[in-house]
Amino acid sequence: MKNILKKVIKPFLPAYEVVCTNYQIIPGLPVSKNQSRHLFDKGASKEAKEFYGKVISSDFTRNMAPVEVHLRVAGFTIKKTNIGPVEELKQFKVVA
Repeated sequence: MKNILKKVIKPFLPAYEVVCTNYQIIPGLPVSKNQSRHLFDKGASKEAKEFYGKVISSDFTRNMAPVEVHLRVAGFTIKKTNIGPVEELKQFKVVA
């Protein structure tokens, strides 16, 4: 009975995604950014939150600074982390 209920409700649950934006700074050139998205199934909140925590706590992510990481649900950002001077970089001309 529980499995049937989960199958009925699952299509109506929101989809989760983790968006990681890396900013590259080269003197004399505009700031460039690179986005990577990691999509999760509908209702996979636990997996998405675990992945978000791993990305933030990773030494690799901290060495790539400046990095901006978002946890999004149905297009809305629920958690956001900036590593490095991201806010200052957004004021400059950014090339995607």
